Formats: sequence, structure tokens, C-alpha cells
Amino acid sequence: MKIAIVNDMPMAVEALRRALAFEPAHEVIWVAGNGAEALRKCAEVTPDLILMDLIMPVMDGVEATRRIMAETPCAILIVTVDRKQNVHRVFEAMGHGALDVVDTPALGAGDAREAAAPLLRKILNISWLIGQQRPSATKPVAAPLRDAVQSRGLVAIGSSAGGPAALEVLLKGLPRAFPASIVLVQHVDQVFAAGMAEWLSSACGLPVRLACEGELPQPGQVLLAGTNHHIRLLQGGQLAYTAEPVNEIYRPSIDVFFESVARYWRGDAVGVLLTGMGRDGAQGLKLMRQQGFLTIAQDQSSSAVYGMPKAAAAIDAAVEIRPLERIAGRLMEIFAK
Repeated sequence: MKIAIVNDMPMAVEALRRALAFEPAHEVIWVAGNGAEALRKCAEVTPDLILMDLIMPVMDGVEATRRIMAETPCAILIVTVDRKQNVHRVFEAMGHGALDVVDTPALGAGDAREAAAPLLRKILNISWLIGQQRPSATKPVAAPLRDAVQSRGLVAIGSSAGGPAALEVLLKGLPRAFPASIVLVQHVDQVFAAGMAEWLSSACGLPVRLACEGELPQPGQVLLAGTNHHIRLLQGGQLAYTAEPVNEIYRPSIDVFFESVARYWRGDAVGVLLTGMGRDGAQGLKLMRQQGFLTIAQDQSSSAVYGMPKAAAAIDAAVEIRPLERIAGRLMEIFAK
């Protein structure tokens, strides 16, 4: 991949160069010391991927991400030294279209290849995502066993690049006493998942927490997938984390969760696929539609990255295509009857 580095710290730039050197297929095509310089260089030579720092003079990484995604869009991976101090900036940048986040590799001590591995794995995932093609055929699933007595409601939401900001808007539109359970699957590394739950809670006013192994989704709860394993529903309706399937590019996979909802959810459910690059969630959303559940995809004009919703629209997976600001109201119409 042709990679650009945006960072004002020479030691961090050198650490990134040394980490990238472990994979000869990667080439650093330019380095910028701040967001404004990155914006100019990106317009001249757009890379496949930008490794974007957050704290820089002149223009920080959040604003640089916003401007680049609006003017010369390309894949952006946030690289930060202190994720705990920068958690809000991380999710702001992801809200503008950054794909993921990773710690700056610490190559000063120990095994340098091991220290570089998390960064290289993220880059590999993004390279697959950029060129990702999935078969259009959907896997058949058995009809869900609908409970004639139980009337539990579930909103299954998947999002990726641009997702944090989109989730904030959607959740702000729902009351604290929303009568259905909500499960969120956002492409984010597990080391940032707890911070994202806290950020969403403070930003939208609804209590958001990480989903626990074995729990049943309950009305009024907002649960976020919280590990690098996939989250799925089991036959009894409990949530579980699983390493399978191992070949899924993103962990957690939206497709895996949506497919389990189509198979096992026994009440009413709505699938919602929000902004994101790639195709994750489109096939799972189609399976939900085939089982009689309402499915909604975010429209192009309100998406930071119109990839996943576009893929869903292309295979007729979405019953409705709606602007982001009209999705919460639609959910209220369905579950507040």
C-alpha cells in the first residue's frame, strides 16, 4: 500500500517507518507535520492509507480527517500515543470517516516485530476492506421461532467509518424509556470499546455499556459489542462472543450479528445499517429482511462514508432507505405503539 504519515513528532514518525519496514509491500510516499500540510499533500498525491496523529499544531487530526474525507477521501487510520487522554478526539475523527484506531508502536524495547504487529494487522484489514468483494448469494437460514406471547423488541445497529457520530445522532433521538433493547456493533478495537460506550453515554444521554457474555437484551438497554470477537445471539436469545468465523475481516462483524438475529430472535426486530466503508452488514441485513424483519439503511447524503449502506441497497437488503435524522423517529413509530 502507498501510505502517508501525518505526525509532528520525529520519534513517532521513525517508529511508524520502522514498523512499516517489516512489510515490504508498504511504501511511505510522504510525511506531513500537521493537518494543513497533509491536506495539501493529499490533494497532490492521494495515498491508499493515511496514518493520522490526533494532536498537532496548525490543524489537528480530527479537523484534518474531516477535511480530507470531504475533499480527497481515502482510508485513514488514527494512530495515537495516549488513547485514554484522546478518547473523545478518537471518536470525533471516526465520526468524520476514519476507519479505525491503533496505538503508536513502541519500538524502543523488546521484540520490534511484535510491537509492530497490531499496526500491521490493522493495515492488512484495511487493505482487504478497500479491495473487498463478497459473493452476492445469501445463506439460507431457518425461519426464526417467533414467540406468540413474548413481545420483546430489538434494534440491531451496525456501523463503521463515520459511525460514532451517526450513533450519537440516532441515540439522541430516542427517549430514555425507549421500549426496545438496542445492540450496537461498531468496528472498533476492544481497547477502545469501553471508552466509546462512555463517550456515547455522555454524548447522547442514554446509558450505553458493553454487552456481557450470556446476558439477554432487555428493553431500555443500549449494549455495545465490546471485544475483538464477534457478537451473536444464541437460540435462547442470549448474547455470546465467538471467534468464529475466523476469516471475517472486521471483528466484530455486523454480518455475523445480523445473521444470528435473523435466525434466533423471537420477538419483533429492526435492523439498521449505518455509514461505513466496505460491505459488512449488507448480507446480514438481507437475511433479516427475508425473515420478515424491517430493515433500514442510511441514505447517501447523510452518510460520512457511503459504502455499507450502498452495498445493502444494491442487493435490496433494506426495506427503507432513510436520512440519519429520520431513523430514530421511525423506530419510535414501530416500537412505541
